[in-house]
Amino acid sequence: MQRGGAGLRRAEELSGALGPYTLQAAIAACHARARSVEATDWPRIVALYDALAALTGSPVVELNRAVAVTMAFGPEAGLELVDSLADEPALRGYHLLPGVRGDVLRRLGRLAEAREEFERAADLCDNARERELLLSRAVACGAQGPRAS
Repeated sequence: MQRGGAGLRRAEELSGALGPYTLQAAIAACHARARSVEATDWPRIVALYDALAALTGSPVVELNRAVAVTMAFGPEAGLELVDSLADEPALRGYHLLPGVRGDVLRRLGRLAEAREEFERAADLCDNARERELLLSRAVACGAQGPRAS
């Protein structure tokens, strides 16, 4: 951790504009420094994702930014961003889009919608363990049990 932090500080000092790898390292450092999810500097992470999104134009970065916005500014703000990505061609078939949407809807207390999103995410997921986790999140939202695919 100390060597990583020192390397990040050197990279930040070397240039005025931070590149994508330095920004990603800074985001990781924010997570590593936090003692808990609640103690995480979410507004700083949002700012770092803003810069990373401007550099990369990546819809996956935008989805990660939406998660950080949810944590920093509330699920209403996060849902607006997630919904703006719904028609993004690069995210079609990407299980994390409905997975994130399900989490945001759960935070809003919209459990039936959250359950549907977690089930949709599970249907799109190729990883057995991750699929199991998504289905358990659906069940926790009030599903009658995992759906057969």
